[in-house]
Amino acid sequence: MDAAADEGYGARVVAVGADRDDIEGLARARRAGLPTFVVKVADHATREGWDEALCARIAEHRPDLVVSAGFMKILGPRVLQAFTVVNTHPALLPAFPGARAVPQALAYGVRVTGCTVHLVDAGVDTGPVIAQEPVAVEDGDDERSLHERIKIVERRLLVDVVGRMARHGWTLTGRHVRLGAAAGDGGQ
Repeated sequence: MDAAADEGYGARVVAVGADRDDIEGLARARRAGLPTFVVKVADHATREGWDEALCARIAEHRPDLVVSAGFMKILGPRVLQAFTVVNTHPALLPAFPGARAVPQALAYGVRVTGCTVHLVDAGVDTGPVIAQEPVAVEDGDDERSLHERIKIVERRLLVDVVGRMARHGWTLTGRHVRLGAAAGDGGQ
């Protein structure tokens, strides 16, 4: 939201959605006067029903891009077929996918981990990589200290990638994402 306040950024936030009520992202969006919505999994008989409802709520706002950062749910086929979704992950994918990436990196003893911005597909952190940035593991790091340093880099990288996608487009060829698509080469 902060980056989008600059007209040169190239993107604007059209709505903020969540799967639960009590998150700061919704409160912050409301304070900024942005539309918000909540679609809870528990309010639907099946995951398919939740996916359908989530897709409908997102579609109401007609986004060009959906940013799923911090949304710790696997998106279903309706959402993934209807929208381009970008997510972040606190590791250098394909290493350490899933919700426990930081403790797994520490347990493995890596000296460098990092963060990834990627397109979302039907797998868990298996979508094509858009950008990555390393973060050193320091002696004495615990899960909290390392994750805090990763989050700083992750947020900056996500803001940069979304702005570049909005301003310059992108292409996807196989698993290769290229930002700054040239006219006529299939950019989105």
